[in-house]
Amino acid sequence: MVYLAVALTLMPIWLYCQIIMDKQIAARQKSRALVFKALAHPSRLSIVEALVEREHCVNELTDLLGVDASTTSRHLAILRNAGLVSDEKRGACVYYRLQCTCVLTFIECVESVITRRADEAAGVPFEPAPSCRA
Repeated sequence: MVYLAVALTLMPIWLYCQIIMDKQIAARQKSRALVFKALAHPSRLSIVEALVEREHCVNELTDLLGVDASTTSRHLAILRNAGLVSDEKRGACVYYRLQCTCVLTFIECVESVITRRADEAAGVPFEPAPSCRA
């Protein structure tokens, strides 16, 4: 602890601030990566798209995905841990809702990138989605 105090007194304040900022930036990038990882599975994207319309219980989402309930629950936990969905237990069923509707703008932007790549391959001029324009 004494070494830290001595190091801090010898270290210029701007360098100390830079170290703190670098740690904050790294933590923010890690949090961003968590959200991107949560969206990086076709089943989880299907869940997000289903929750755009309305909230759904786990059983409905299980039927939608065509997988067992434990797999659906695992996908939902990943989305919940990333802050994209929230849940509410009502009786015997847990209902999920989209917590972060701005993810739809991101999905629209991704669709624009996909379209652009296909259009470029076909030689068609590209028109970006309104949300992707600078």
